[in-house]
Amino acid sequence: MGSTADRAGARRRRQLTVAVKDALRDLNIQLSLLNRRFGGRIELRDVDWTCLDLINRHGPLTPTELARRAGLHPATLTGILDRLQKGGWIVRERDPESTDRRAVALRGVRERNAELFQVFAGMNSRMDELCDHYSEAELEVIADFLRRTGSAGHESAEELADG
Repeated sequence: MGSTADRAGARRRRQLTVAVKDALRDLNIQLSLLNRRFGGRIELRDVDWTCLDLINRHGPLTPTELARRAGLHPATLTGILDRLQKGGWIVRERDPESTDRRAVALRGVRERNAELFQVFAGMNSRMDELCDHYSEAELEVIADFLRRTGSAGHESAEELADG
């Protein structure tokens, strides 16, 4: 059996771990709310905004790659891409690197990004102010934690998709 100090330390660590998980749940709720309101402002559904963000960050992408990254069935993606294209957010271009002449690459319309940045300006300013309170070393730890959290979420989503 461990000492009283060991047990107290283990209990404190469990409490802190629960606090981190609770904070992540709260963050998820707030970011979901922000994304819904953001989407309402630019007239995009949550899933449309997710796909647009993936295209802007990782594109150009094929529809198959986008469906994989977004965790969507390719048939579901067709309507999303139609809405994004109709709204002027993306273009479908022939994929010059493919031997299949029907292959399409999805590219975000960069000229529209100013609208996105304007709507997110408040959050970006608040994040800049928040980060100003942390040292470079602390920001490295936070960024590492968030990347690892994203990986854990990705792995968990894949697990749920498989099962």
